[in-house]
Amino acid sequence: QSMTAARAEMVDFAGPYLYASIVCLARKETPQAQAQGISQLEGYCTSQLGTIWYEICLPQIPGASIQPAAESAPAMLMALETGAVDFICTDMPTAQGALIAYPDLVLLDFTGTEDNFQVSDEEVNIGISMRKGNTELKAAIDGVLSGMTAQDFNDMMAQATAIQPIQ
Repeated sequence: QSMTAARAEMVDFAGPYLYASIVCLARKETPQAQAQGISQLEGYCTSQLGTIWYEICLPQIPGASIQPAAESAPAMLMALETGAVDFICTDMPTAQGALIAYPDLVLLDFTGTEDNFQVSDEEVNIGISMRKGNTELKAAIDGVLSGMTAQDFNDMMAQATAIQPIQ
């Protein structure tokens, strides 16, 4: 889960174990596939219900015609595949899995550019939630994670995605 302050009121978090880049996917051979930043995206779009992708990121795209949120990642991807939307917004692990399952899609990653999504660290730091007060479990997980780098996390996620592409 994203390690937000609101969630931290209800659960404790170990981590983060991933720093989720926010990206978009479009079908190849469409105008959206050529976008070099979020300001160049336009058309119908969606994302998954209850995510920062839908609630925070899509509204940052000036040319977005935001459609109702999809119930799940597979539903979001099906909306893109069937042409119900022109592009979707998601995180990098979900996009990596989608590219394996749907080779007709293209990744739109604007990371490192000025024309990218603006998100806070708490929105993209992904941690492991647990019952409040479970200090022993939190310490054990944090002990393992503290010896790992962001590249380690990305490599493990890429490996997991290759094994299980779609959630």
